Amino acid sequence: MAIEKVLIVDDSKTELLFLTELLQKNGFLVRTAENADEAFKRLTEDRPHLILMDVVMPGQNGFQLTRAINRTPEYADIPIIMCTSKSLETDRVWGMRQGAKDYVTKPVDPAELFAKIKALG
Repeated sequence: MAIEKVLIVDDSKTELLFLTELLQKNGFLVRTAENADEAFKRLTEDRPHLILMDVVMPGQNGFQLTRAINRTPEYADIPIIMCTSKSLETDRVWGMRQGAKDYVTKPVDPAELFAKIKALG
C-alpha cells in the first residue's frame, strides 16, 4: 500500500509546521496532533497510513503512545517512525522495542525521512 496519509504527533507547533509543509509539498495528506488524546482522536477520524511520532511530549510520551497504538488491534498495523531530538542509541533501541518501524532524529533531514517512508511503502 502506498503511503499517502500521515499523522504527525508532536507538541511543538514549529515542528508540526515544518513537517506538515515538507510532507504536503511532496504530495502527502497530513493531519496533526499535539498529544496522545488528540492522536487517538485523529486515528478514529481518519486512519493514517503512517504516523510520525515525537518522543518528548507532556502527559503520555511518544514511547508510551507508540506502545499503546501497537497494542490496539485496529491500529497495530500502522507503521510509526519516531521523529525526535533524542539521539542516543538506547533511545532508538527503546523506540523500536515499543513498536516503531524506524527512527529519525531532529533536525529532520528530508532526504533521510523520505527514504525511510519509501522503504515502508
